[in-house]
Amino acid sequence: MGAELLRGQNHPLTRTGLLVRLTAGCPAYAGAVMGSTRLAHPGAPVLPGVEVPDRVAADHVVAVDLGALAAATADEREHRLTVLLALPPAGAGPARFGSGPAPRATVTGTGGEELAAFTLTGLGPESAVAVLEFYRRAGGWRVRAVGQGYAGGLAAMLADHGLPDPALLAAGAAAAVTLPSGAAPPPPAAAARPAGVDYRHPGRPPARPAGPPAGVPAQRSDEPDPVPQAAAAGPSAADLPDPDEPVAGDAVGWTMEERLHNQVRGMFEDLTRSIAAYRSATDFAESRLAREVDAVLADPATRFGPAAEAARERAQARRDELADQARAALDHDLRQLTAESRVVEPALPPPFAGWESPVWHGYRAPHQPPSAVRLGDIHLPEVPELRIPMLERLPLARPLWVDSGAAPGGDPAGPAAGADRVRQRAGEVAAALAVRLLAAHPVGGLAVHLVDPLGTLAGAFAPLARSGALCAWPPADAGGVAGALAAMTRRVDLVRMALRAGSPEALPPDLDTSAQLLVVGGFPHDFDDRAVGQLRYVADEGPEAGVHLLLVADRADAQAFGPVLDPLWRATLRLTPFPDDHLADPWVGQIWTYEPLLPPEGSAVLEHVLGEIAQARQAHGS
Repeated sequence: MGAELLRGQNHPLTRTGLLVRLTAGCPAYAGAVMGSTRLAHPGAPVLPGVEVPDRVAADHVVAVDLGALAAATADEREHRLTVLLALPPAGAGPARFGSGPAPRATVTGTGGEELAAFTLTGLGPESAVAVLEFYRRAGGWRVRAVGQGYAGGLAAMLADHGLPDPALLAAGAAAAVTLPSGAAPPPPAAAARPAGVDYRHPGRPPARPAGPPAGVPAQRSDEPDPVPQAAAAGPSAADLPDPDEPVAGDAVGWTMEERLHNQVRGMFEDLTRSIAAYRSATDFAESRLAREVDAVLADPATRFGPAAEAARERAQARRDELADQARAALDHDLRQLTAESRVVEPALPPPFAGWESPVWHGYRAPHQPPSAVRLGDIHLPEVPELRIPMLERLPLARPLWVDSGAAPGGDPAGPAAGADRVRQRAGEVAAALAVRLLAAHPVGGLAVHLVDPLGTLAGAFAPLARSGALCAWPPADAGGVAGALAAMTRRVDLVRMALRAGSPEALPPDLDTSAQLLVVGGFPHDFDDRAVGQLRYVADEGPEAGVHLLLVADRADAQAFGPVLDPLWRATLRLTPFPDDHLADPWVGQIWTYEPLLPPEGSAVLEHVLGEIAQARQAHGS
């Protein structure tokens, strides 16, 4: 999985041939603004370095060749490409993006490898939106998540980008996508939920059959709305086949590790879509019941008496039937996923496995880093016992932030545990993450640095210090903080310059070329404005240079810096020391509960892994 971008965030690109996959969730057309002079749209889909689809659809693929774009003009100000989505003329679908699912963009290489992704949340009356921007900086290409919507439509967007005759250009694009005469617009329900959606993962067993099941009465002319098939026309439990016998590693991939990673990813997508279908169906059943009861109460002639009571009972029976069908379909999916989880979890290699897994007892330092590392577990409220491993791609594309101010809602001691207990637990989570990252790298592949002027992490990181896994004990004053951050900033500068110059051998001989993990505790104590600026620089530019940040902090403690640190918090992946529901999936925005990974009570697994790492380091003479 590539970098998951937030609005305004940028990400460096390692190749120039790209595919941008756009999922609008409703009929729309794609376009691209080249520099500030030209527009590619369905009526004129090709410009140097970009080709957009020539049709209206819910899904698009835009082909981008940044090399051809740069060769088309010597003016570097024109080395910029903005990919956009716009809604077609009235009658071809919804009039605004806010009435449908959040659009999503995924940037991949031409071979399908995912580089970056962005979900455009929070849209309302906008009918055109600038999705992504590709631009050059310091000789390299980057992609920025824009997400700027325009209620004034495509013309307003083009005017904002400085194109000449924006109204004329927008009219030409609209004329190219006007529906042919006699074409029927989609039904009103399609604006909110596309009918016929199959929420299953494409590699899973066949989707549940469409159409009303046996026992559902035909729609009467006096009923408010037809039942959307995708939302409420699921089969009964007896109609659903038994789950297939699951097999660990049955996903696509060249290696078992890759297949297991893709299988876990597929389980996450399956659960997301199954719960989305269930919630959609139950919401529809409740709203339909409310409308039918309101219709009975609105007519004085039918408001009271046996007829009114019978109408209410019929409405309640229809609601219960739809809800039961939705639950039966969900239970079928959950049986499949639960069975799959039972065979997949024991088969996971150490980087993907929980600390309680027996595979850690046979841990040996790897010869190369894995594709991803497990940062915790996630689950949804409908089925809290079904935990999905939360895997993050390596190398890390964004900093990690363990929130030491998170309320301990998942602590058995409850809120009475107090702030000290939260900080202690945050340190334990950070130390476990640092050990896990160390264990995922070959010997000498990752160096761990600790900046902790208050000593808040001393106890949690003592096992790393004893094993020699820490490069040095943390500095204990403002001068030490400044020196450590200056050294890390210098390393980021040197590596980035060498990489962009194409001369990695030009690095100073004393520079450690392994990946670096900078753990920062006690923030913002002893951090002045300069140190805060250096920390933000390491967070933004460090991943490109192999420097990764693990921040343990309470955001409230940094309020004195005002909005200066807001971009830092937004750019990090927030992890909590206790279970907390703060993670949203990129498809439908469902809120997931995150649970941190900690060794079982009384376990010495961390010390065992650190001991194996120390022995391997001694054997290699490092």
